Amino acid sequence: MYAFLALTARALGPDRYGALSALWALVFLLGPGVFFPVEQEVSRAVATRHAAGFGSGPLVRRAAVLAAGLASLLAVATAALASPLLGDVFDGQLLMLGGLIASLFGYAATHLVRGMLSGTGRFRPYGLLLGCEGLLRLTLAGALIAVGVRTAGPFGLVVGLAPSLAVCVVLLGQAGLLLPGPPAPWRELSRSLGLLLAGSLLAQVLIHAGPIAVRLLADDQDRDVTGRFSAGLLLTRVPLFLFLAVQAALLPRLSACVANGDRVGFRAVLNQILTITVFTGAASVVAAVVAGPFALGVVFGAKFVLGRLDLALLATSTACVMIGLAMGQALVALGRQGRTTASWLAGVAAFGVFIVFPGDPVLRVELGLVLGSSVAAGAMALALRGAILESAVLIVPGSSQCGAAG
Repeated sequence: MYAFLALTARALGPDRYGALSALWALVFLLGPGVFFPVEQEVSRAVATRHAAGFGSGPLVRRAAVLAAGLASLLAVATAALASPLLGDVFDGQLLMLGGLIASLFGYAATHLVRGMLSGTGRFRPYGLLLGCEGLLRLTLAGALIAVGVRTAGPFGLVVGLAPSLAVCVVLLGQAGLLLPGPPAPWRELSRSLGLLLAGSLLAQVLIHAGPIAVRLLADDQDRDVTGRFSAGLLLTRVPLFLFLAVQAALLPRLSACVANGDRVGFRAVLNQILTITVFTGAASVVAAVVAGPFALGVVFGAKFVLGRLDLALLATSTACVMIGLAMGQALVALGRQGRTTASWLAGVAAFGVFIVFPGDPVLRVELGLVLGSSVAAGAMALALRGAILESAVLIVPGSSQCGAAG
């Protein structure tokens, strides 16, 4: 991902890179934001069937209908908004719009397949799918640069097509994913899906909406500001992307504690991950102040300039988002998905209200992200405290049963 963005940033420059960075933000706001909850539910349901010795073919086919339906609705909405997207976000480049629509169906397929693979314990092809998508995107971008392409549209199409191509490559070597089994009622797949979907989308707004907001707020004569802002945001989001890899293992550990009635272990796991997250977030803020401007120039090029205060604010928002995600996983493990969603909603509302005030668009968005992520994390902390008190029925065994020390 970083290699693709750094390569295209150097090829396009801040002005033309702005439209591509806005597309990137939209793709990852809508793609994982909408379809990651589908992956979670498919993985859970397939794993349950797999453990019981039942085939998951009917379940996967039903999930495919759901994913395709969601992608189609989003595609129709995107087409309906084609005029403002092309005029205000994509600089009139139709290929960017095509890349966005292609990404919707690509990520619908990607997350469906990832749910199938993780649910059956096929983590090697799961990792291959992640790596293949990035490699394809980087290879195709390199080919475009080699033949002299210097407009953002073709690169936007690459962003959208890479997920589908990666799915095709990975599925070539897989068999037994659609074994016959009992019929799959909707309730088998839709446990808390609505709340998970809403929470995921709201969290992605605070993670990815910054470049889109800057793009819409900036003056036409200062279009390169989106590219510079996006490069700085991406640089300060490095700890978050590393945290997302850890997050995949966090929910099962916390859920195991709840299932075993192990309140001591639950607190130990939560305290462990929060300590690591807070330390990592604080270190990233210091690193942004000390070395951020230099690192930005090295990775993206000398034209991508952003001040130390800008990078410190972006790093602070990243730290708050990570803390919120960690506590959100704990709330989900306790069955409080509604409180998780409400906390992200409060953060997004704070962000939206703040950025409407007049002033420099970059600073407004940066402060809005800090405020929004802080509000979300604070609401999450209050909700988690209440949820833990309400869950006092958990027994306290003599030793942890959920691997808190792991």
